[in-house]
Order: sequence, then structure tokens, then C-alpha cells
Amino acid sequence: MSERTAKTPESPFLPGSRRRHRRPSQNGAGTGLRRALVLSMAVPVASAALAGPSAFAAQKGAGSTAKTHDLDTDDQQMAKNLETRVLDQRLGSNVSGVVLNADSNTTVWGHRASTALMPASNATLATSTAALTVLGPQHRFTTKVVYGDGTLTLIGGGDRTLTTADLAGMAKTAIAGLKAAGRTTVKVTVDDSLFPKPTLAKGWNDGYYPDTVAPIRALVVDGRGVQDTSIDAGQVFAKQLAAGGVTVTGDVTRATARPTDVPVAQHKSAPLSGIVRMMLKHSDNNIAETLLRMTSLAAGRPATFEGGTEVVRHVLSRVYGVSLDNFELYDGSGLSRADRIPAATLAQILELFTRPSYAPTLGSILDGLPVSGEAGSTLGPEYGRFDDAKSKCAVGKVHAKTGTLTGAIALSGLTQGKDGKWKVFSFVENGATTDPNAIKDAMDGLAATVNGCYA
Repeated sequence: MSERTAKTPESPFLPGSRRRHRRPSQNGAGTGLRRALVLSMAVPVASAALAGPSAFAAQKGAGSTAKTHDLDTDDQQMAKNLETRVLDQRLGSNVSGVVLNADSNTTVWGHRASTALMPASNATLATSTAALTVLGPQHRFTTKVVYGDGTLTLIGGGDRTLTTADLAGMAKTAIAGLKAAGRTTVKVTVDDSLFPKPTLAKGWNDGYYPDTVAPIRALVVDGRGVQDTSIDAGQVFAKQLAAGGVTVTGDVTRATARPTDVPVAQHKSAPLSGIVRMMLKHSDNNIAETLLRMTSLAAGRPATFEGGTEVVRHVLSRVYGVSLDNFELYDGSGLSRADRIPAATLAQILELFTRPSYAPTLGSILDGLPVSGEAGSTLGPEYGRFDDAKSKCAVGKVHAKTGTLTGAIALSGLTQGKDGKWKVFSFVENGATTDPNAIKDAMDGLAATVNGCYA
């Protein structure tokens, strides 16, 4: 498949340049902010009250920028090293990057930073930010069981972390109720009407289902990658009922619960903050796409790709003042080959996580970023990350989101430089023809350069 790469004018991401970001109000994202967000989505005129300035867009009007000699010695050396290492043949010719000093609010180094490239799953940084802002970090997703006319209906509530054990707990409660009512026979249906029929995002292909991402439904158990996750969950629930002595008649079918049905049991997920951490550590496409839909619903929009990405854009630009110049998003996971996000924008999103005032809302994103050399994460040794002579010095020192698609590899995160100050970085390449493992080694080397251990 041929790939289109967006070519855009460069912003002056020069060493030492001031980004002059007048930050929007940092009162967190509590109930009041979420209500205001929903209102602003419903009434576009009201959104002006939430508007924040675009930090990177402001640079376009900058009359002057500081020179390289305004950087301290360590940052000067780091920028010099990056200027050479970003030209590594393993990365190909279509690579972009940026490094920000979060403490001093300056751009330390940039290379085609405003060029919009496929971000792969670095796009989940945007999805996570919107989900935590709209839903709140303590939000829990609820799966329910209701009863009516001899039928138990399992209702999906968008909990992508639901397990067989959770269904067993609900089945136990349902069995007790049935037996107390003198019933030993029941039908089972599933209600996943919270989400519309699964569709493909722009830039997806049929081959993604069900291995790379399952069809996105409101009901799923054990994260299973099957074509109909709702019926699958209903069948697991039916087996739990049968194991408890209740006879289940007929096949599990799809139905919509009625208002007259009686609540029987429910299960609440872990808080959203924990789900976001899990999603980022393992780069879980299914969780990302489910969160996109639940975020859209909470903001008063349809549970669709279009509704969700509209909310993401609104949150980034209107709540946090993130620049959406050259920003194109069509899904929540970054699987879409039509997605385009500049490294500059990814870095600006990451910079939010360094601000103490946003920690109560967005802190779980920083906590969920894989750590270089962390087993069980996408930066772990099992993926061959930070294990060569040039990057292994940064093991345990880099917190970053990985991104991998055919023809697109990204690494965006944070690390403390030699000066002890937090540096935010984003590196994205598209179209390199080298072995993907070699590309990742080169990217790890860039991150180790930002850290300063690869001097």
C-alpha cells in the first residue's frame, strides 16, 4: 500500500526558542469542568469559555528566537548529537523530532517537528487525555444483569477489562435470586446497544479484525479477540449459570433490555486511571477504541469514531490549548493509516503531564508510560528495547509511549537530562525500509541522547 505523507510548513522549532505558552486555567478536570465540556460540545458558542491559546501555533508569529548559545552546555551537546543521530540511515529520510525543556518552557531541539506523520499508537496519548478529562480518573464502567419474562439479559457498559471471574460473580448473584424465586430455568440474552454496529475507521482494513483489534462492542470478556465479543460473553455467562445449577434454554441471542426488567446483578470495573495505565503499558488497541466511544458518549456525542475523535480534538484544543495544526485523527488507537500527528503536538500533550496542577486528572498517563527495560511493557527486554551498547545506559530512565505500524515507528516520552531537568521528546519516522528492530534501536539511541547517558 502506498502511503501519503503530509508535507507542511515548518514552525521555528529552533534550539532555545521560547514557546511563549500562556497556559489555560489549570483548575483540574473535576465535575464542573466536565459539565462545561459537555455543554460546550452541545452548544459550540459556549466553547469559547474553555478556549486556551495554542502554544506551538504561537511560535509562528514569534519575531525572534534565542540562539543555541542560550542553552546550557549539556543541552547544547545534546542538541548537537541529535542533529547528527537523527540522520541515522536506519531511520530513513522521513523522520521528525522535537525536545522540550519542561522546566524552562523552551524548545531545545527540533527536526521537521511540525511535519505531520503517522503516529501509530502514540495517538493513544490524545485518547487517554480526552478520556480522563471527560470521564474523570475515578470513573468506573458498569456491566449489568437484568431479569424479565424468564430471561436474564447481560448488558454491556463498555468495560473492556471484564473477566470470566467477574461474570461468575454476577452469575452467582443471579442464581441466588432465581432460586429464591423458585426458578431453575432461564433464557440468556445480551444487550450491547450502547455502541452502534462495529465499523472500520478510515485507514483500517478488514484484516485488522479480530486479531489486531476486535470488532468494537460494549460487551467483551477476557479481552478475547473474536468476531462477536458480546455473544461470546453471553455464552460464558450462560456456562456460569449452568455450573450453578440453572438450566439455560436455547442459544444466547442479542436483545435490548426493557425498562420493566428487574436489576439482578452488576459489576463495576477498576477506576479509569488504572485502565489507562494498563492500556499504555501494553499498547492495547481494544481498550483505546472502547475508551474513545465511552468518552464520546459522556460528552453527549454518538459512540462512533467520528464522535470520539471530535471530542478528542475539542479537549486538546479548548481545554488544554494544544495546537491542532496538521492534526488528523480517525480512531482512538492509532491503527488508522490516515492518522497524522506532528511530533510537536505529541510533545505538547506530553508536557501537560509534567504540570502538578494536572496530575490529579492526567497523572495516570505518566504512570502508565512504559519504562525503558521494564519487563511486561512495550519497552521491555522481550521487545529488544534499550538493549544495545548505545541505549542500554538509559534503562530505567526513559518513560515513553511506543508506536509501531508497518511503515511507521514512534517513541514519545520524558526523561531527566544530565541537568536533572525533565525533557519531553517525540520522535516519529515513516517509510524507513530497515528492519523494524534496527529502527527501534536507533530510536532508543535518540532517547538515550536526550537523557544524556549516550553523550
